[in-house]
Amino acid sequence: MMATYQHTPVLTTRALEILSPALGGDAPVLVDATLGLGGHSEAFLASIPALRVLGIDRDPEALESSRARLAPFGDRVVFAQCRYDELDTALDDHAPVVEPQAILFDLGVSSLHLDKPERGFSYSVDAPLDMRMNPEDELSAADILERYSVEELGTIFWRLGDEKLAKRYASAIAQARRGAPLVRTGELVEVLQQATPYALRDKGHPAKRVFQALRMEVNRELESLGAALPKAMDRLAVGGRLAVMSYHSGEDKFVKTELRRRSHSTAPLGLPQELPEHQPEFLELTRGAEMATAEEIRDNPRSASVRLRAVEKLRKVTS
Repeated sequence: MMATYQHTPVLTTRALEILSPALGGDAPVLVDATLGLGGHSEAFLASIPALRVLGIDRDPEALESSRARLAPFGDRVVFAQCRYDELDTALDDHAPVVEPQAILFDLGVSSLHLDKPERGFSYSVDAPLDMRMNPEDELSAADILERYSVEELGTIFWRLGDEKLAKRYASAIAQARRGAPLVRTGELVEVLQQATPYALRDKGHPAKRVFQALRMEVNRELESLGAALPKAMDRLAVGGRLAVMSYHSGEDKFVKTELRRRSHSTAPLGLPQELPEHQPEFLELTRGAEMATAEEIRDNPRSASVRLRAVEKLRKVTS
């Protein structure tokens, strides 16, 4: 049994404030769709004695650690190793959990990944270029750097990393790999540093955005979110609440669009009376995106980029 890996979850108090009103009754169910190291679930289980949790994560190491951390709660917790876009399958496999009262997504990379250099997520320590949240997945970061064209690399650095030097970095990587494949984080960092114009070398670490983009591409994070969020909204019980914490502009933009789309009337303009089938499915609970307080950022610097959005389900749409 591995030791429990401790970390500080982001916006725990605010998540409890938003989701707890939906978690009354005899046996309410929370789906922690990004269980990670179990910090959020631990706080909910400790605060709500009747609560049951379905914890989902694709990373077997994270699941093992969260099992140890949440062991005091016994059979109130059920674990599922899968991606969060397989949320509906996880629910079906753990009947009678069919309509959860709350669902939580805490997107992005966890402390486990960043603080264990051998996983290859960090640019500050030399390690194998891996970045797979599930080690059994096919493509590692090294595979992507070797197989993707210059155009494909530039596109993911720009789209997933907001990197202004995306094309320049992609070209530098393509040139470097002609000699030998890039297989370690230190090798990639050196290529990026050499490709960074001298005037920009004091504007932040040149590898930060590239590593973010590679991690998101390796784990198909935007694609998974695009499939997972609609499923979660469909499966949520009427009166239930859903909260999403995102750390990337593309993630937050998608979450904002999807939550807002389903929180507005679909009645055609000019219709004299709104029919029930046109009424909003959800009510937005946050005004825009909520961010961490200065105090929380001081105590937990990884919360600096978080954006929290939440909704409550008003009605079920039948097909």
